Amino acid sequence: ISFEIKKYDLKKIPKLKTKIMVNIGAPEVAFKTSFLPQDGVGLAREEFIIAEKIKVHPLALYHFNELKDKKLKNQIEKITVEHKNKREYFIKELAEGVAQIASAFWPKEVIVRLPDLKTNEYRNLIGGELFEGKEENPMLGFRGASRYLDKDFQPAFQMEIQAIKKCREVFGLKNISLMVPFCRTPEEGKAVIDLMEKFGLKKGEDDLK
Repeated sequence: ISFEIKKYDLKKIPKLKTKIMVNIGAPEVAFKTSFLPQDGVGLAREEFIIAEKIKVHPLALYHFNELKDKKLKNQIEKITVEHKNKREYFIKELAEGVAQIASAFWPKEVIVRLPDLKTNEYRNLIGGELFEGKEENPMLGFRGASRYLDKDFQPAFQMEIQAIKKCREVFGLKNISLMVPFCRTPEEGKAVIDLMEKFGLKKGEDDLK
């Protein structure tokens, strides 16, 4: 079959006023993708890191010592074997996944979206059935900002913020900005920003967007 090869010199791409940023879901493709002509990451998703790397529901890790199901505890123990403190496992794994993306594109901005897993997706994580109800329409349900503000889920959100703090303050990846997903009202948005500040991430401090 006849074909033609087109070659492009990436140095000749015109500079645009619009930022052309990429979306990243899996940390392992971050370094490869960073060689494309781009202005950073417009959306770094955490869902893949939580579902494929961490695998366990954050509240099952937070309340690990109180879990009564021995089979479930053994399952979690196998995955988190190097951590006595199961909360540390969540923070470490999430921080490393996010850091892999942020370091690949350093010093360009990487906009990290806080987890936007739906109830059925959280339920599918190990131990998820203990902490998640069933929804007829998870797309419009308990997700994003409203979830972070829920008193029962807040311990998980605090671990999430600790992971981002580790990326920015310990690893020095100050190019991370944060996106709050599925925010239904301005009041809800303000409440999430206030809660993040309470957990140690203040908007504007250290250029945090």
